[in-house]
Amino acid sequence: MKTEWEGRSREFSVRIVRLSRAFPKTVDGIEVGRQLLKAGTSIGANYREADRGESRDDFVHKVGVAEREASETVYWLEICNAAALGNAKDTIALLKEANELLAIIMTIGRKAKGKSHWIGAAAVLAVTFAFVHFSLSAFPLSAFHLWP
Repeated sequence: MKTEWEGRSREFSVRIVRLSRAFPKTVDGIEVGRQLLKAGTSIGANYREADRGESRDDFVHKVGVAEREASETVYWLEICNAAALGNAKDTIALLKEANELLAIIMTIGRKAKGKSHWIGAAAVLAVTFAFVHFSLSAFPLSAFHLWP
């Protein structure tokens, strides 16, 4: 893996695939599973595309797409939890991870949009936020990517 973030988002995608396989073969299970599968597996794919973008604007745009997919994934996991689709323990664990990935990708996007003198301050604020609100292991420093 190129970065810790890529490995983490790839593992998340694999876990989403496994969860969706356990859904019942009913109309609701198939449709929610399809939506979750599309959104949950595209977070890492969109970030990889962003990281290999042609310009800063391209990077910012594609990170925004990944952020929207992460937000949608949180939504579908909330639906799965409320409707008792899939294994409840796995759904709750994936919901926690999806929220963490969303927070990370939002931070990356905000830093990338900022001016270069602001990026250092954003990194300090992001790490401080992560330390105060989450365990440091949930937000490895290498996940806070800065666009060159």
